[in-house]
Parts: sequence; structure tokens; C-alpha cells
Amino acid sequence: MYDYVVIGAGISGTSAAYELAAHGSVLMIEAETAPGYHSTGRSAALFTRNYGNPVVRRINQASHAFFLNPPDGFCEHALLTPRGSLTVASPTQLAGLDAILALSSPGHEIEAISVVQARALAPLLRPEMIACAAFERGVTDIDVAGLHQGYLRGFKQRGGTLVCNKRVDRLERANGGWRIMAGDVDVLARIIINAAGAWAGRIGAMAGAAPIGIVPRKRTAIIVDAPEDMTTHDMPAIDFVGHDAYLKPDGGRIMASPGDQTPSEPQDSQPDEYDIAVAVDWLETETFLKVRRICSSWAGLRSFVSDERPVVGFDTQADGFFWLAGQGGYGIMMAPALARAAAGLVVANALPERLLEEGLTAADIGPGRLAQPA
Repeated sequence: MYDYVVIGAGISGTSAAYELAAHGSVLMIEAETAPGYHSTGRSAALFTRNYGNPVVRRINQASHAFFLNPPDGFCEHALLTPRGSLTVASPTQLAGLDAILALSSPGHEIEAISVVQARALAPLLRPEMIACAAFERGVTDIDVAGLHQGYLRGFKQRGGTLVCNKRVDRLERANGGWRIMAGDVDVLARIIINAAGAWAGRIGAMAGAAPIGIVPRKRTAIIVDAPEDMTTHDMPAIDFVGHDAYLKPDGGRIMASPGDQTPSEPQDSQPDEYDIAVAVDWLETETFLKVRRICSSWAGLRSFVSDERPVVGFDTQADGFFWLAGQGGYGIMMAPALARAAAGLVVANALPERLLEEGLTAADIGPGRLAQPA
């Protein structure tokens, strides 16, 4: 009998398992051969306070201190490194930049800058495509691998157990808790934490939980060569008003995404040729890049519920079944705060003080706001 069984070893499950291992025995079950195979391993994560809806932004802010000052021995290098974020608007999207500037907050300012300044920051942009621009200096790259490995290492040090290549086949009530069957793994737990990412809805159905309407959506990314006559190492990430496409430097090359959000079944998502073509066409329209080859491409599933907030809390009809799902495109940024939120709610039925200081309540992220009778 484990105190807690966490299903899923991506950043969400691993961070929660790490926090819960300080309070009891924890088993983490991963369906793939290695942790972080799906969305966590396919993320080009940035940290910004000014991203997402108001609830997401509060959670991001609550995570910031962990990124800046992780526990002793958690990682060998800084988790955040400077990047900056440039947002540009075309002549037909001028009004859209006002909404970006309105997200500016004390200590995390977004400033209007001139077209000349924007071009200096990102010389690969075509000048005729920029009518106005904004810059957020405080945006940073996240060392996703370092964060994930730090949680995995700390989880093991706290006595946690990880099993991989074990897909959950069946969940049933037993001995006042849960029986979890995954291949040849057959264990009991007081509480299940459902951190299964794109598979969270299926795990919930196995448990007889109230459906929350979670939908996995595919996002595609490509990496192409940077122009030979341009230095892109210090270039900021670039967003474009009016659509979800973006690009950023990546190891001397350029990573770009068309910003697709195609509803998908849970799966090992692969890039679609059409989405790759859309990304290439967009890149060559907005920038001076001439894409002669695709260095690499991938796709990942980001899961959303209707209000695009995360779902963190006990199910409304399946006792001892805890949701940790629906992080959308914000899962890496939110991981430290959501892990502590999950541990607080599971162990003490209370959010951590840091999240309360941000004005967040358990109802803001709980499944009760979404639950529909099964």
C-alpha cells in the first residue's frame, strides 16, 4: 500500500511526486520507456509572468522564486537564462499590440519600442511586416531538462519509486483506496494523482471520475538553419500579433512553430507535412529566411479544458482520485507552483500560502468548476 501513486512522469507528475515524497510513500508510473517522453521532452519553454489568462499568470508568478532559487543540490546550473521576448504587429494588426502592452506588470514590464529598435533586436524580420512592436526584457529560457532531472533526482533521494514502460490498464476501488494495474505492476494506494497529460481523460474514465472535458491539441515545431550572415544567439523570442506562430533561437539555429492547436487523440504525436509547410511559408513571409532544409521537426500534445486553466484537485465523484492536468502550453512554467499546490491540497486540503498571496483559490483550479456527471 503506497500513500500516493502518481500516473505520469512528465514535468507535472514528477514535480508533484517530488513534493509528495516529503509526506509519504510514492510510486510514479510512466507508460513510456523514459520519463518526459511526450510534451515535457518536446518543449521550448520560456518563463514569463505576462503569459496566459489571469489564473495562469498568478501561478507563473508563484513559480518564479523556485526557478530563481531551487533547493540546494537540485541542479548544477541556473534554471533560467536571459532571452527577452519581442512582439511585432503588422500594419493590419496595430490595435492588437495594445492588449499585449496591457499585460505589463511591476517588475515584469512590457515596453513599446520603435520599429528601428525591433529590427536591431531581430534583423531577420522583414521591415515591411513591422508597423509597431513591444519588448519584454524579463522573459527567460527555462532549462527544461535540468528542471525535470532535478525533480527526478530529488524524488529518488526522498525515497520515491519510479517504474517506466508500464501503461495503466485498470483502476478499481480496494481497501478504502485504489488498486492500480499496469502490466505486471499491481499495487494499492490511498490516493491516485492523475498527471497523465494527454491521457488524463482516459485515466479519469477508468476511475469513474466526473469528465472535465479535457482535449489534447497538437502543436508542431521545426528547426531550420539561421542565415549565415546573421548572429542569432542573442536574438529574443518573437511573437506575432494576430496569430499564434512564434520563433526563437535554438543552438545557433531557428526554432519556429505555426502555432497549430489541432484537436487530437492521445498518442505519440508526429509532425504533419501540411503543418510543416505552413510553418515554412510563414517563416519566409515574415523573415529573410530561405528554408532549404528542415533540420528537425516534432509535434507535441498540449491539453486544455474549456477555460484554459489547469485542473488541480480531488474529483467530485471518485474518492481519493486527484486531478493534475490541463496545463495547456504553460506546464513547465507552472510546474513548481502547481506541484506545491497539489501537495498542499492532497496532504492538508489547503493551497500553499504563496498561491493564496497571489489571490488564487482552490475553486479557481479545482475540477468542480468543470465536472459533468459521468
